[in-house]
This record gives sequence, C-alpha cells and structure tokens, in this order.
Amino acid sequence: MKQLAPTALFQRLFDHIPGVYFFAKDDQGYLMFASQGLLQRYQMSDDTEFIGLTDYDINPGSMAECYVLDDHRILKGEAEVIERIELWWDRQGMPDWFLVTKLPLLDRSGQPRGIMGLLRRPAEAERQLPVFQTVAQAVEVIRRDYSKPLIIADVAQACGQSLRQLQRHFQSAFGITPQEFLMKTRLLAAQRLLEETSFTASEIARRCGFTDASGFTQHFRKRLKLAPTSYRKRVQIKSGKTS
Repeated sequence: MKQLAPTALFQRLFDHIPGVYFFAKDDQGYLMFASQGLLQRYQMSDDTEFIGLTDYDINPGSMAECYVLDDHRILKGEAEVIERIELWWDRQGMPDWFLVTKLPLLDRSGQPRGIMGLLRRPAEAERQLPVFQTVAQAVEVIRRDYSKPLIIADVAQACGQSLRQLQRHFQSAFGITPQEFLMKTRLLAAQRLLEETSFTASEIARRCGFTDASGFTQHFRKRLKLAPTSYRKRVQIKSGKTS
C-alpha cells in the first residue's frame, strides 16, 4: 500500500459506475476525494476545485447543516449510515432521491479520522418496492402541503394507510417518524427563507406551517442550536453580506 500513489487507489473505480458518487472527508469536514460523477453534479472540472472545500462551500446552508450533523454522529461512533433513503430539495424545490452510505475512516489505531461516503440513485426496481412507493406518496403530500396545518393521520389516510403503517414505513425508510419528517421539511424551508429573504420570523413561521413565531423559534433552536435571527446573521457573515 505504501508503494501505491494516493491518487491511484480504489476511488478511481467509482468514476466508471453510472449513478454512483463517492466522496471522502477528513475529521474537520474538508473534502479529500470525489468521484467524477460527483464533480460533474457540482459543475466542477476536476478535483482541484473540490479538495479542501466543506459542505458549506458547495451546498445550500440548510442541506450542509444536516450533512455535518450526520458526520459528527459518525465520528463519535454513535451511528453508521447504511443504504438510507434520503430526499433533498435544491433551491428550486425539486426533490432528489438517493440511497446514502456513510462510514468512518479509521487510522491504524482504530480512531476515526474522517468520513467516506457513497451516494447512488435508486434503481427502477427499488423504486417499485411497496415501502418506497408508500413513502414517496406521503413525502409528496408533505412536500406540497407542509405550510398548511397538516395532520399526519390525514396524510396516512390519503395514502390508503393507517397512521401506524405510515409511521412504520417512514421509520424503515428514513429512520424518523412522519411527524419528524414534516418538522424537518418545515425547518429546511424556513432555513431557505432565512438565507434568501428578509422576511421576519413571524412571516417565515406563517409561510412554513408553524402556529406562531414562538413555536418556530423553539423548534429551530432545538434542531440547529441557534435562534433564527442568529442563524441569519451567521449566514450573512459567511456570505459577506453584512455591512
């Protein structure tokens, strides 16, 4: 292994597997490797543009925050992500499904020194699995109506399931309940509005389905460890928009 060039290891194989993306990061979150497919997804010509960046440099803040929280849990030995269905939205609000695997990179003493990950688009046969179809239908309802006073029991009924069945399917697909998924969707939408608009907390709460600004702030702080106003200031500082 010592005789091999670091740039000529196994990761080159992923350049030749359609629909599969590979990456690796160090324990500080800086990107070290990326397959060509992933570089193309980010519209980069080669890995010199990619190496040394963080999730915050290449993804919307709301998405980057989730990736980093995931990485912290893996580095602490609290979790491994194996073939987890993930649904993300781009800035235009379009859904994108992936099956994600993330594992720790260990040194010779067994200590985590980074993260390696694999993303792949589900095959057509996988998309036809009942759990995928059921979850996809419910996700679309939540995605469309998250700004309304949505009741998960009504979502289950609209999908032809009992509440218990829907909860079981969501737990299997995402590792969270549909109620938690709804909250995650609302908070992701709120983060985008904090990043891209000057709406007040009350207006964002109304647009994202929260009953009031106080409840919105409470949920936002619980998940992101910041108040909405503090999150907006941090985003502005990072983007250089502060006066």
